[in-house]
Amino acid sequence: MSTTRLPSPIDWPDAARARAFDQWLQGLAAEHGVQPDTLRLASADASFRRYFRVDSAQTPDGTLIVMDAPPAHEDCRPFVRVAALMHAAGVRAPRVLAWDEAQGFLLLTDLGEQTLLDALDPARPEAALPYFKDAIAALVAWQQASRPGELPPYDEALLRRELVLFPDWYVARHRGLTLTDAQRQTLAATFNLIVQRVLAQPTVWVHRDFMARNLMLPHGDFDPTRPEGRLGVLDFQDAVHGPLTYDIASLMRDAFLSWDEEVVLDVTIRYWEAARRAGLLDAEGWAQDFGAFYRAVEWMGLQRHLKVAGIFARLTLRDGKPRYLADAPRFIGYIRHSAARYRELAPLLRLLDAIEGQDTPMAYSFGRLG
Repeated sequence: MSTTRLPSPIDWPDAARARAFDQWLQGLAAEHGVQPDTLRLASADASFRRYFRVDSAQTPDGTLIVMDAPPAHEDCRPFVRVAALMHAAGVRAPRVLAWDEAQGFLLLTDLGEQTLLDALDPARPEAALPYFKDAIAALVAWQQASRPGELPPYDEALLRRELVLFPDWYVARHRGLTLTDAQRQTLAATFNLIVQRVLAQPTVWVHRDFMARNLMLPHGDFDPTRPEGRLGVLDFQDAVHGPLTYDIASLMRDAFLSWDEEVVLDVTIRYWEAARRAGLLDAEGWAQDFGAFYRAVEWMGLQRHLKVAGIFARLTLRDGKPRYLADAPRFIGYIRHSAARYRELAPLLRLLDAIEGQDTPMAYSFGRLG
């Protein structure tokens, strides 16, 4: 869930849905202290979901959140299931107080009005560190609670469906390019490499969009020593069981702001140390070799960067949300940075140069990072 502010009053294109919503909300007044006349738009995200904020006389912070998720477009069951898993893991996430499954209406606890993204300044990484430490603690707790069979697998089929978003939407639709046979073979070979590296990783529960825009500052003072003073976690409904490095790659290679590499390394090392203490690093000598672990993070990040570039193009061209494509160059930069570091990715870098019309010097990475 993002915090993009929307105008008032609330617009209901479907009058019947508006009436059903009003009736449902009125019915919550007695049990949850909801005050329907205070309803206002809170946020919207890249899906069909909308979020409203409403005052309540029965909550410590005085407000609750209402989710509007039209069943024709959204399935609320994953949200409800993952929210319960997060609470069981000790992660601060919204509690589901009421749910009309047939209509797609949910009443949730309110984690706050300010995202972590609002509070971060890449020019002041020292101020961001306490927040990153708390995000790491939440992430490790979530991963430690992982159990097989609870969430859909982040398997080869899903990885490949995501990767093809790049040629289908970013290259063909956004850039208007038709790849040659040789270029398509380059992409296919690169995708094979990425999938091979990623599937070799140990698996845990994966949030799948663990970044600053989906982490919420508490209502009061930020204080990680108190449960209510910690960061809250949102937008987790697409969680899966998959590669361990995915969420730390998402956190430090953000869709909406970029950090200098020394900051990325510092925070990733802190995550690596916490994950090692938690017994999560049991593959390929990761517990002893940060360099090996970091290379795995970069390969996982590359899969995400390619996917998100395609998603941002699709959100603009298909869904009419142009603000996302404005951040696509950030992901192209991430792709270029990763591809320039590994000899086996040199063909991808040359292809990217052809797509973007520029050249990049290459400095390959072979062994342990310094």
